[in-house]
Amino acid sequence: MTSDGRPAWLKAVQPFALGGLAGCVATTIIQPVDMVKVRIQLAGEGGAAAVRGPFAIAGGIIKNEGFFSLYKGLDAGLIRQITYTTARMGLFRVITDAMKKPEESVPLHKKAFAGLAAGGLASVVGNPADLSLIRLQADATLPPEARRNYKGAVDALTRIAKEEGICGWWRGCTPTVARAMALNMGMLASFDQSKEMLEKRFGPGWGATLTASAISGWFAVTFSLPFDFIKTRIQKMKADPITGELPYKNMVDCASKTFRAGGPTAFYAGYLTYYFRVAPHVMITLVFLDCTNKAVAQFYRK
Repeated sequence: MTSDGRPAWLKAVQPFALGGLAGCVATTIIQPVDMVKVRIQLAGEGGAAAVRGPFAIAGGIIKNEGFFSLYKGLDAGLIRQITYTTARMGLFRVITDAMKKPEESVPLHKKAFAGLAAGGLASVVGNPADLSLIRLQADATLPPEARRNYKGAVDALTRIAKEEGICGWWRGCTPTVARAMALNMGMLASFDQSKEMLEKRFGPGWGATLTASAISGWFAVTFSLPFDFIKTRIQKMKADPITGELPYKNMVDCASKTFRAGGPTAFYAGYLTYYFRVAPHVMITLVFLDCTNKAVAQFYRK
């Protein structure tokens, strides 16, 4: 038993299990917005038509592919949460607890380091599911003859391993790691810090938790969008059927070509859509996690 009455095994497992569960709940709610975000990021590729608004893109998906196409890739998204979010939320708490001194709070720079480390390590674990999710969501943007036509996440992962080798599961891993490190540093460090400051000033409660999660969402979005943009394009790319060449050699090449084609603002294409995909996901995840942690603590206080 620990000092708060929880079994030792529960203390070790809780940050991982509840973190992954919170991520799954948030992903199920936010999935349609994520689909629109991916389509916006891919709309300007290869000199394609200019990006339309998110409502026009959502309407086009529903009209041409059916309403439930907005949920295409949900199975991959949930697998990603079970792997990536379970790891990042658990590792962040483990790392911050290890750095915490008795009767002292963890300083912001250490929280930022914990967010970077947890995000980077977890993204390597979650990259196969993330890759399959992007490809499922992006398939309809390809010409009919170039579409992969995956049946679902398991089929995508199986065919990627068969056609591209097991290492193909980690295509786009570098920008995925960079995106995860930026997002987690912005999300987890800012949430812990702002919640701590708000509770000192106004006391603990829903107000502090919701406000801190909103602040966290903004930081997560602003820090991570450029990396997410590059990651999406690299993971979706397919070799030219004639030359066999890929559109981008690596993360730097993708960034360079995107910059030359659209300037620095190109990396923030679909900022509002990305915000309304990531920020609510962050808020739902953190609030749900906070509620379940409090419920567990209350149960063992009885």
